[in-house]
Amino acid sequence: MDLSLFIVIVVIVTGFVIYKIFNNTTGWKSHTNSFLPKWRIILIEKVGFYNNLSKEEKEWFEFKILEFLANVKITGIETEVEIQDRLLIAASAVIPIFEFPDWQYLNLDEVLLYPASFNSKFETTDEKGTILGMVGEGYMNGKMILSKPSLHNGFRNETDKKNTAIHEFVHLIDKADGQVDGIPELLLKKQYTLPWFDLIYKKIDEILKNKSDINPYGATNEAEFFAVISEYFFERPALLQKKHPEVYKLLEQIFNKKTSFTEKKNTKRKVGRNDPCLCGSGEKFKNCCEKL
Repeated sequence: MDLSLFIVIVVIVTGFVIYKIFNNTTGWKSHTNSFLPKWRIILIEKVGFYNNLSKEEKEWFEFKILEFLANVKITGIETEVEIQDRLLIAASAVIPIFEFPDWQYLNLDEVLLYPASFNSKFETTDEKGTILGMVGEGYMNGKMILSKPSLHNGFRNETDKKNTAIHEFVHLIDKADGQVDGIPELLLKKQYTLPWFDLIYKKIDEILKNKSDINPYGATNEAEFFAVISEYFFERPALLQKKHPEVYKLLEQIFNKKTSFTEKKNTKRKVGRNDPCLCGSGEKFKNCCEKL
């Protein structure tokens, strides 16, 4: 085959692959699954964001979780994937895009759940493995890797301004426009782009000078700042508004959140065995869905 013809073919094929990755118009498949009462209990006990929603909003949150689970495969690597893992991964995906009804993670087809942190070669046996989450590139494109302990820690402690899974899904949101650069063009209106960039550099400078309570990892680059500050925004919105009002205001624009968002606390509660069952049966929890 002529070399020039070969090069043309390679360019066309490469362009087609890139187009398919970033312009998937087929969308996710629909689902008709029902959200089980015992799953709802997991959300109530683990996901404070869910508890702040109205009844109608909770139903939508559950629908989006089911939609995610119907379209994204979750695979355990040397660990068993339990329903609680699946629900927390899906909740992490839904939280940042909750105000965008039509959003679908078309750049994700599988989440790999690891039993611990891992290294750059995706190995967990190396003591140097310090990576808690990652969005795949190259041959790993379309994949996300999460550490199972880190996934659960993100929902166990909602005061530390850290949630690894939300962090990685924000990277996917950032990546949806074709670049992971801290500028989510599909969510951020053009008039806010320059102020957002200026604010990123200002806040990174404060971090480097040890004059900020933002996670130092956010100073790595613009993309990591966006992911880190988004964790802060969804875990401690009132604190972020108090300490970094300019950042909070722009994140409100990006994630389309209402001002009342700051007035809500990410509260979780334990469902007692003698509490009325959340399925609405009128029975006590211990005599109803707990048995499931």
